[in-house]
Amino acid sequence: PMAFADCVAWARANFESLFNNAIQQLLFNFPHDSTLSSGQPFWSPPKRAPDAIAFDPSNDLHVDFVMAAANLHAFNYGLKGSRDREHIRQAAAVIEVPKFEPKSGVKIQVNENEDMGSGTDADANKLSELIASLPDPAAYAGVRLEPADFEKDDDSNFHIDFITAASNLRASNYGIALADRFRTKQIAGKIIPAIATTTSLVTGLVCLELYKLVGSVSADGQTQRKLEDYKNGFANLALPFFAFSEPIPPAKTKFKDTEFTEWDSFDYDHDVTLQELVDDFEKKYELELTMISSDVSMLYATFYPKKKAEARLQMKASEALKSVTGKDAPAHVKWMLMDVCCEDKDGEDVDVPSIRVKIRD
Repeated sequence: PMAFADCVAWARANFESLFNNAIQQLLFNFPHDSTLSSGQPFWSPPKRAPDAIAFDPSNDLHVDFVMAAANLHAFNYGLKGSRDREHIRQAAAVIEVPKFEPKSGVKIQVNENEDMGSGTDADANKLSELIASLPDPAAYAGVRLEPADFEKDDDSNFHIDFITAASNLRASNYGIALADRFRTKQIAGKIIPAIATTTSLVTGLVCLELYKLVGSVSADGQTQRKLEDYKNGFANLALPFFAFSEPIPPAKTKFKDTEFTEWDSFDYDHDVTLQELVDDFEKKYELELTMISSDVSMLYATFYPKKKAEARLQMKASEALKSVTGKDAPAHVKWMLMDVCCEDKDGEDVDVPSIRVKIRD
């Protein structure tokens, strides 16, 4: 696909293949009135005769599938997706798909233990046809595919939306009751409901700690509570056992005359360039930044070739990250976290807090 419109066409074609053509082919091989050699109806329990589904742009479930599938396909190919439901509905409505023509000689597995003749000449011929249909790799030299790792808790990635739409369409084929998005998320994400009493207890203890945080910071950013005001809670309802303890303070590291912990950071309220960071550390702290990284991506290092180092220093933090990873920071990320390596005037390594740069409002 070269544009999102191609992804919509791909999704529409897959709808036709999965929920219409495949069912019609199945019914062509085994019509509703087909019988076994014993005279018993083929479509008898536990088997259930399906019904093909014709695409209907006015049906929200049909549009849900096309929108989710198109966006997932676009993500795979690094294309920008779309949440414009009406645009996708109208685009899918005018896409022409080939009329279904039943194929004779198609063998469909009836029972799980039925031998489908794997390893036959027919399979070898089909494999040869697939290999021959592959495009010339040179024509896709610049294409970079991105796998979509399943994540149930991100509502913006269309993963649960696709599973919900696809499973409900297959359920519609077989007259099975549909499931809502929450139920689908529970099944696909293997979410096991916790015992209500334990959940209530843990929630209550967490909220008690949250109450201590609310309003405990003064206008100048200083906390009004001591560490011993907070508590870790331990509970085992089976014993029963309840215990509370004071949390352990984080380890402190000294930087010049300031102590800091892993919770501290240098914050910049705008998307600074790497040169600004280098200059700021040299001016304020008399330190030389020898390396700047974000997660596993190295953004700058003094051992870089001169031209590469100079070019990277002129980039903003978000631009440098995109230059290394090939993609923008996720849309929900507003602050970019960076770690740096520093040396003082004597060439000694100095530990400093992480750096947070605001890249979006």
